[in-house]
Amino acid sequence: MRQALNLARKSPSKPTNYRVGALIVDVKNGSILATGYTLECEGNTHAEQSCFIKLANEYNISEEELGKVLPEETALYTTVEPCFKRLSGNLPCVQRILRLGKAIKTIYVGVKEPEKFVGQNTGRKQLEDAGIKVVLIEGMEKEILEVATAGHIPEEG
Repeated sequence: MRQALNLARKSPSKPTNYRVGALIVDVKNGSILATGYTLECEGNTHAEQSCFIKLANEYNISEEELGKVLPEETALYTTVEPCFKRLSGNLPCVQRILRLGKAIKTIYVGVKEPEKFVGQNTGRKQLEDAGIKVVLIEGMEKEILEVATAGHIPEEG
């Protein structure tokens, strides 16, 4: 999670998104298959989406085909819970994960998605209903949220 947080710090601070970092890991040998952070790739990309784009490019396949090439025990680490809804019109990260089939078995998250932009996140239930384990890694929430919300306009209280 610390590596994912360091990636999140590379993301530009903007009032309209969270700065998130993500890693896709082969659990069997501990190797990192891809890294990503918010707005790393062209367009309004999320961290998980950036990982998928980079992996698809590496294998010279479409993002939708990644489920066929990922190792049997693949995990996703992300500082903020994957989004279930995108205001930009992009495919939500939960849908990107689900369309990979059973490729990603476990998702480790640093914090649940704050409800600021999209309301209550139902993505965790969708992932768990599909047999994907979602594990909250506790202890770094304050630091993750400070990085994630850098550039946001403080709410009046």
